[in-house]
Amino acid sequence: MRVLLVEDDKALADGLMRTLRENGYAVDHAPDGELALRAAAEEHYDLIVLDVSLPGIDGFEVLRQLRRNQHQGSILMLTARDAEQDRIKGLDLGADDYVTKPFSLPEFEARVRALIRRNRNERSPQLQIGRLSVDTVSRRACVGEEELELTPREWGVLEYLLTRAGQVVSKEQMLQALCSWDDSLTHNAIEVYISRLRAKLQSAGIRIRTVRGFGYVVEEPAR
Repeated sequence: MRVLLVEDDKALADGLMRTLRENGYAVDHAPDGELALRAAAEEHYDLIVLDVSLPGIDGFEVLRQLRRNQHQGSILMLTARDAEQDRIKGLDLGADDYVTKPFSLPEFEARVRALIRRNRNERSPQLQIGRLSVDTVSRRACVGEEELELTPREWGVLEYLLTRAGQVVSKEQMLQALCSWDDSLTHNAIEVYISRLRAKLQSAGIRIRTVRGFGYVVEEPAR
């Protein structure tokens, strides 16, 4: 799950990026509207968190251009303005939700989860493969009744593989989906996470098979 945070307040941006990354999201940061539009043209983002008051191109204009360019991901607006007309303008331009500063981190996290859940409405958030059950909204994975302890990175790799079960995915595809601009994740690191997941999924009978020269594929246990 990849998120673009568009916020010019460095302290706030640092705090929100830390919160999002602790929840397992890959986060890129754009401090102004011009960079945000450039990033959205080059990368796919499941969610854009967009401040209204930006230097240069303001958030409303960024929002207008994103929707004009057929951006399909969710957009959460952040603003210090509490005027009803501003909220209406943002929603009319295509925002999915609106948070007025100051806001609490728990409220921010809840709104992010709600938008991601809405963004996934075409497929069930519940995945079941053999004895492994996964809830992509609450970000929990269990083998039978036992919950797996997963780091945010392990969770990201597992979710990416499971939502493409039966398909071969490359290390490069996983890096693109899981990494933000300033991450240092490498192909070797992907191998480490795959090794850890294999050990944790052993009791579920799920196999992550290496397809030499191509990548990995999750195979469901034989019935």
